[in-house]
Amino acid sequence: MATVRVAFANILKHLRKQRNINQEKFGEMVGLHRTYISQLERGLKSPSLDVLYHIANSLNIKLSVLMNLVERELKK
Repeated sequence: MATVRVAFANILKHLRKQRNINQEKFGEMVGLHRTYISQLERGLKSPSLDVLYHIANSLNIKLSVLMNLVERELKK
């Protein structure tokens, strides 16, 4: 069973790649540095609520949808 941080990392990386956006471009879209995006995707950092909101908006999904995907990933 994955931790919340690892589940979020997996979902974030999947959604970003699904949209064909590299980490640098995604960082620009969200307003974060590429290295922070990398740390999020490797499960090394946990995002704040503000960052989660900006990530969801940049992916054109609701925050609740993002969290639902993370919950599903946790159950795998």
